[in-house]
Amino acid sequence: MGAMCARCVALLAIIWGVSVQADETDLNDKIAIELNTVAEGQDSCTLTFLVTNGHAVDIEQLVYETVLFDANGSVDRLTLFDFGTLPVARPRVRQFAVSELTCNDLGRILFNGLHTCAAQGLDKAVCAAGLVPSSRVLVEVLG
Repeated sequence: MGAMCARCVALLAIIWGVSVQADETDLNDKIAIELNTVAEGQDSCTLTFLVTNGHAVDIEQLVYETVLFDANGSVDRLTLFDFGTLPVARPRVRQFAVSELTCNDLGRILFNGLHTCAAQGLDKAVCAAGLVPSSRVLVEVLG
């Protein structure tokens, strides 16, 4: 019943446009990626993410295949977001300037799959299975 209730709260948050943050105490063996801000640039939209590695080892490189959807729900593009090096339990900010995209045209972000997870003694599959996406803005983030 608890998992069902959490899904209901998350669904209501999406409908109402309210941010649901990952519980930082529950990040063991997970990677939290929060879309923190979107900012209009010159012929681009800059996406700023707060990333936290909840695994027991540093991640040397983390890359997710990422799909950007427009405001109408159509796929705008498929790209790779390289979150770089992530130390254990130390939040990091990463920015991606997406060219030829206005922030108002961005409707949703989907971490579609894992491309790279390089870490000493860490199975690549846990970086995919332990993804905890969230958003502080009106753009929905899924994983």
